[in-house]
Amino acid sequence: MTWFHESIPDIDAGHERLRARRYGVIETVGGRLKAIHLRPWPKLVALPELLPLGPRYHAAGAPDRCLLYYNQPRRMPNFLALKYIVSTAGTSYATFRAALTVLDAVAELKRIDAIVCDAANVRLTDRLMARLGWQPHKPQRWHRNFIRRFYGVYPSAASASGSEAKTQAMLAPAAS
Repeated sequence: MTWFHESIPDIDAGHERLRARRYGVIETVGGRLKAIHLRPWPKLVALPELLPLGPRYHAAGAPDRCLLYYNQPRRMPNFLALKYIVSTAGTSYATFRAALTVLDAVAELKRIDAIVCDAANVRLTDRLMARLGWQPHKPQRWHRNFIRRFYGVYPSAASASGSEAKTQAMLAPAAS
């Protein structure tokens, strides 16, 4: 394990490293956490932003896999920015939801006040974002910004996904 390529398969075991590092990628497979890969630099730009790949673009790789990139900006240490979500073909809603649940757990671990995102994908509707606990924030002409506020009150395991056992199964490392 090097400082540049550090992976944490279990949130409980790596809580000190997660609290200290600002940039990461949450990887979920089959509806469960596989690992949180800590990065030395933030996610700034992605391939679909540079090339016109179309709305049905999915990353190459194993099916039912989701990567969620997050940054903790240095100028705003009490906030997380959900920068990008990449899914492979065949990714289930459970895998996508597991990535968001792990992001909430990281926010709680870091004592974050809020998570912000720019929902550029048209498949992320206002209704879906509201259902996931996100509110519209800072309206702009070409951007749909959303915020998920905590301010010390984090979603409990029971309210995040319906039952505590189901949430613990999502946060448990997936079999390799």
